[in-house]
Amino acid sequence: MTVPRILATCGGWADASWGDVRFGPLLRFALDLTGVEGRPRVVFVNTAGGDQRVDDGRELAAAMAAGVDAVHLRLFGRTALDLDEVVGTADLVWAGGGSVANLLPVWRTHGLDIALRRAWERGTLLAGTSAGALCWHEGGPTSGFGEIRTVTNGLGFIPGSLGVHYDSQAERRPALHAAVASGALPGGFGLDEGTGVLYEGTRAVDVVTELPGGAVHRVDRFGDGVVEEALPTRVL
Repeated sequence: MTVPRILATCGGWADASWGDVRFGPLLRFALDLTGVEGRPRVVFVNTAGGDQRVDDGRELAAAMAAGVDAVHLRLFGRTALDLDEVVGTADLVWAGGGSVANLLPVWRTHGLDIALRRAWERGTLLAGTSAGALCWHEGGPTSGFGEIRTVTNGLGFIPGSLGVHYDSQAERRPALHAAVASGALPGGFGLDEGTGVLYEGTRAVDVVTELPGGAVHRVDRFGDGVVEEALPTRVL
């Protein structure tokens, strides 16, 4: 039986020469998880960043260098008629960063949320970074409003919360703590830069880092507050 999997990260891309990008350890880990020998098929979804064509070019060049067959699914100037076909035939769907507050209504307007759930249940690996990691959860802190606010209307594929940029943007940790302590969100994880958590079904089965010292933090409600624990991470 196929076990649905999601890899939520705060990383993935690495700098390359001349302003380009290359697949970093987290993205390569996602490719390995597909189990595909040869050329896995990857669908990049950059809705959260506004489907910028300049990003498409850099990412497709990186995919070519990595030996990956890749396409971009754009909803700003929609490029595909059958979303189920596009994401359902992918080995990996990678959602990029940006504004999760913009991503969620656009996906729902087009029905991409439904297509992604069907693909996930059939075995397509869903993954992403920042907003593209937060979206799979029930919610978490976002900077998509110009200030840190907490969204509580995530897709909910994972019944928990997620905090990204946990060690690099000081307002996010207390925002996640406040949401969990108040009951606005259930417990979940906080991701330092360069880290990720892998779920099988809805259960976290692995926590990884591409940077030495990177931590994944478990955050749960305790009384009127929260308890937080830094988990041992496996270096990729």
